Amino acid sequence: MTEGRSFRFTHFLSRHPARSVVDGLRDGGGIDPDPALFGAQHAAYVKALEDIGGPVTLLPALEQFPDSVFIEDPAICSGDTAIALRPGTVSRFGETAELRPTLLGIFDTVIDLPGDGFVDGGDVLLTDHEAFIGLSARTDQTGFNALADVLNDLGYVARKVETPPNILHFKTDCGLLDSETIFSSCTLAATDCFSGYRVIEAPEGEEAAANLIRINDVVLLSAGHPKTEELLTTHGYTVRTLDTSEAARVDGGLSCMSLRFSLS
Repeated sequence: MTEGRSFRFTHFLSRHPARSVVDGLRDGGGIDPDPALFGAQHAAYVKALEDIGGPVTLLPALEQFPDSVFIEDPAICSGDTAIALRPGTVSRFGETAELRPTLLGIFDTVIDLPGDGFVDGGDVLLTDHEAFIGLSARTDQTGFNALADVLNDLGYVARKVETPPNILHFKTDCGLLDSETIFSSCTLAATDCFSGYRVIEAPEGEEAAANLIRINDVVLLSAGHPKTEELLTTHGYTVRTLDTSEAARVDGGLSCMSLRFSLS
């Protein structure tokens, strides 16, 4: 049964932000995140996952990996299967090895990305039947080819997207609202990469709202986007907002701070 598998979840995996997150990757510099405030915002995020989804396995911080709070980049999962990825930036190369023992303890099957290509989980959006995989500075063609083959065996058809160069990760600018609807920035939607789906575009000035996540009957949305909240509510979605200001300082958002899955 694949209907709804893209947003119906029973379990979650997350990692506490490290104090070293102040050294996290970001585009163009900017103010460092406050580790204490990041920790408080992350705790609220975990609480929201528990409230609307189910139990969260919370892993300890990894001080040697400043970006490791963004646990979705070194792995993706579907049902009882996890795929250990190869993040496409040097400072994150060791994160998969740190995560893999946990994946082995949770999932029936753990598959290592074949070959020597690179894929960040932030470039992968799973619908019920398709896998959008965006080529970016972190995900290359070789990685796409390898991941497409693995996902095909799990019942997904891969759709390659040439992510616009000003967008870090594919999912920075889009999120799934339901089995047939995607929320997207105007920039990404203009590429026509979502043909075959209903697309709701982020209001002007609220492009950052595009990195939302649907969990069961609730859409989690980063706070500070009132026009988006009203728009989604008008379309019949139940919305809950969370403050992700500190994650945003290191180019992170809602989707990248958890792995979401449903165990049989």
